Amino acid sequence: MLYSELARTYEKLETTPAKKEKTSIVAGLLKKSGEDLERVVYLLTGSVFPVWEKKEIGVAGNLMIRAISLATGFPESEVAGKFRETGDLGKTAEFCVSGKKQRSLVKRELTVASVFDTLRKVCVQEGPGSVDRKISLVASLLSSASPLEARYITRTVLEDLRVGVAEGILRDAISLAFSVGASLVENAWYLNPNYAEIARIARDSGEEGLKKVDLEFGRPVAVLLAEKAGSLKEAMRAYKNFAVETKYDGLRMVIQKSGGRVWIFTRRLEDVTAQFPDVRELALKSLPDGVVVDGECVAVEGERPLPFQVLSQRIQRKHGIGKMAEKIPVRVFLFDLIYRDGLLFDRPLSERREMLERIVIETENFRLADHLKNPDERKAEEFYRDSVSSGNEGVMVKNLDSGYHPGRRVGYWLKVKPVMENLDLVIIGAEYGTGKRAGAFSSFILGCRDPDTGDFLECGMVGTGIKEKSEEGLSFSDLTEMLKPLVEVEEGKRVRVRPEVVVEVAYEEIQKSPHYSSGYALRFPRFVRLRPDKSPEEADTVERIERLFRLQRGRSVTTSE
Repeated sequence: MLYSELARTYEKLETTPAKKEKTSIVAGLLKKSGEDLERVVYLLTGSVFPVWEKKEIGVAGNLMIRAISLATGFPESEVAGKFRETGDLGKTAEFCVSGKKQRSLVKRELTVASVFDTLRKVCVQEGPGSVDRKISLVASLLSSASPLEARYITRTVLEDLRVGVAEGILRDAISLAFSVGASLVENAWYLNPNYAEIARIARDSGEEGLKKVDLEFGRPVAVLLAEKAGSLKEAMRAYKNFAVETKYDGLRMVIQKSGGRVWIFTRRLEDVTAQFPDVRELALKSLPDGVVVDGECVAVEGERPLPFQVLSQRIQRKHGIGKMAEKIPVRVFLFDLIYRDGLLFDRPLSERREMLERIVIETENFRLADHLKNPDERKAEEFYRDSVSSGNEGVMVKNLDSGYHPGRRVGYWLKVKPVMENLDLVIIGAEYGTGKRAGAFSSFILGCRDPDTGDFLECGMVGTGIKEKSEEGLSFSDLTEMLKPLVEVEEGKRVRVRPEVVVEVAYEEIQKSPHYSSGYALRFPRFVRLRPDKSPEEADTVERIERLFRLQRGRSVTTSE
């Protein structure tokens, strides 16, 4: 398939807001993709590797400007100037290619395969000279690209495609293209979270092939997600047979062991085995072969759990991992068994817990989660208070008769926390400060997700809760350093950033607001913590904000000015 056809499809998707129409467009493309099907699916998601392979294109905006300059002959200063004008490096590349000042001696027609393969080469460049090699490879694509192709090659390189193909659209498009049930597509993805492979299976083997997709060691699976309960009493009333369990403030870990080897994945499907060599060693000693367990990893100081913010320092660590493991020791609490000589999704939690108790060799730092079966109200309240006073987040109330449904909030588990329902939001912009904060961002624009389009809608600004000094916690300078590589547009003191950083935010109340694109504003928002364990696609939606707004008790209908 020629890349020009994919580029024209991107353009259609970008200008089509309706979810149903987007699904139809994608399905039509998949039907005619032929041997390029998997490549097309990857490129529709703006990636060229499965998420767990931890390979990134690694070309930021300033390097992209150099590549555009090299490919078109425009001086870097002119490319940067056009970028400031358009606010979109994709459209900047489109402009420069349409009027480029130098012509290639040999111009090749780009195919989906050639673009895909070149981008994979960009990802694997390492060592001395790797930056120049990356720029050269990207420039080679732009040199052969049409203006429209250049727009989307650039956005793909920057991992900012902007065509609104969320996972739900891709799932439904595969279902439509190959006449298979959407639920079967989704269930297969839970066990093999790679829509490129799922699309191929759906095309080649239909529904029977999707039903045969199974867990594979070394590949992540989606985890069961909990819902929030208004109170402990409410959660306990939801089930006849239940357990109350400590809710830890840590990193969700799915640990696999097979053939004497261990893999560790997060709820975001990231492979963090290398970052947690201590957990790997604990799992090797404490777990039998051929199992997959679900649990939480918590940073500790003595017997006291530390906030997730401390543990987060280890998650993205690439160098000095051993020293960081010594500096921030961890403890793992296991609460579920999802594979033991076969999937256990259909077994009740009570049975899975008993099996887990039998197979785990518990140690001080690798143990089962604290768990209380069918307590009366007094014992449950006491358990809850003890959990919170010990530095944990709260408790989970779990249905002991329920199975394990990966990737879904199905009401099997309810979480109870002693605070208002915080929101997980994405930073989509910022403003530079003045005085002692000059040169750093001092307030941050928050975005909630529109589930239909995948866009992020403004719902407030936050600065409270962020520290002045790094030793006190996450500081303004820390967050500025994190966000600057993501800046897409600068307009005076305000910048727009690529939506990648998820933060947990507390607030006093939600108000209607004509000034924010979501239609709502958070009153007195306060930064609680970073959420590197969550992807932007897992951020709270505008629908949830609307629901919380309606549920506010005794509120007067106020409008934020």
